[in-house]
Amino acid sequence: MQVLPEHAFQKVKLSMTDAPVVTRFAPSPTGYLHIGGARTALFNWLYARGRGGKFLLRIEDTDRARSTPEATQAILDGLTWLGLDWDGDAVSQFESAERHAEVAREMLAAGTAYKCFSTQEEIEAFREAARAEGRSTLFRSPWRDVADADHPDGPYVIRIKAPQTGAITIKDAVQGDVTWKADTLDDMVLLRSDGSPVYMLAVVVDDHDMGVTHVIRGDDHLANAARQSMIYTAMGWDLPVFAHIPLIHGPDGKKLSKRHGALGVMEYAAMGYTPAGMRNYLARLGWSHGDDEVFTTEKALEWFDLGGIGKAPARLDFKKMENINRHHIGMSDSETMLRDVQNYLAAIGESPLPDDKATAFVQAFGQMDVADKTVGDLLGKFAFVLDEPPFTLDEKAEKLLDPVSRGILTQLTPHLQTASWNREELEQTVTKFAEAQELKFGKLAGPLRVALSGRAVSPSVFDMMMVLGRDETLARLVAVDS
Repeated sequence: MQVLPEHAFQKVKLSMTDAPVVTRFAPSPTGYLHIGGARTALFNWLYARGRGGKFLLRIEDTDRARSTPEATQAILDGLTWLGLDWDGDAVSQFESAERHAEVAREMLAAGTAYKCFSTQEEIEAFREAARAEGRSTLFRSPWRDVADADHPDGPYVIRIKAPQTGAITIKDAVQGDVTWKADTLDDMVLLRSDGSPVYMLAVVVDDHDMGVTHVIRGDDHLANAARQSMIYTAMGWDLPVFAHIPLIHGPDGKKLSKRHGALGVMEYAAMGYTPAGMRNYLARLGWSHGDDEVFTTEKALEWFDLGGIGKAPARLDFKKMENINRHHIGMSDSETMLRDVQNYLAAIGESPLPDDKATAFVQAFGQMDVADKTVGDLLGKFAFVLDEPPFTLDEKAEKLLDPVSRGILTQLTPHLQTASWNREELEQTVTKFAEAQELKFGKLAGPLRVALSGRAVSPSVFDMMMVLGRDETLARLVAVDS
């Protein structure tokens, strides 16, 4: 029986650094796409796409009791909203179960794994005795070196033959060299007694078969790297480059949870964040490129590398997220912003803008400077082109548009009818009229704002006049006195 030499496990070497880059995102479909998972996906996407490589998607659905089609779809929807495309079809891990089992049997035949007939009761009895005696509870199977001829009939699991001396060292692209002593590693189960493969085996086989060159994932998987490397070595497969990134913490430095606010990516979509803004913010969450804070996705693709990832947990900062999102709304072109608006409306369960309103929004957005934190704020600003008179006024707007103010607007209308329709002349016309009426400009701007938008808060009255045009502006002013 061939046994892999102990020294084969002593120092794992990376040998795929020159291969074409292939990364993967491998979520479990047990719920929504978490913001931490979204960042992991983004890092994998940026690393692969920035190097002309492939970004693959694998749904790790081996937990059949908790995996649901709805959760899978939620993950796909979250990635799609975020703008992270993947190569080929999303792969189901469960569908490759026979391939995973086949690898376990290959290891058994090669002597790098063995049949263990210990029952759960025997394993628990061993651990209870170890605890009582103050020994390590790491189970050491008595079946490791038993010849096949001495095997009993009955159920068994297949275990890997872990190294018993020395250590395993992983060269991690983020964490540096990480070492585990052999006496801290057990003979991990590969195949359960019912013939089903365990997660650790499935991950390695899938990554190998999919040609994954770089495994970029949360550092909560760091300990798994040592155990998974044993399978790579036993099968004679090249290891991928491991890069374990620190987790995301809340503003208080504690593990991110519901108490810190939204966790799911689509919750952020419903809060009015844009995909570009989220990509920028998530890229900066644990990675840096000098002092650059606001940048395009094109720049992120150019700059992103594993060396820029820090070792300390990143902290969620909602003020910074809002600020970055504000910049991206301001940087956006009209068509992209329209798509973001339609996606936002879908996320909050509202109907999309019809064609005429969509066209009006695109035209208005292209004519105005914006600095809104969220898409919801932006839609409020552009209500003057999305709503139609007669407006339903709230209490504050009603007060601004009292009978006296309506009369003043009636007097203003003829002056606007004869004005050239450019911003400079409109400002001069309205300012001169206010001075002639001995009014401060604010006293005139308030009712004018309500007449044009139906709201007490809106963009500049002159911005609205330029967007609405002469005919629509005058029609709304005339309607005030009707």
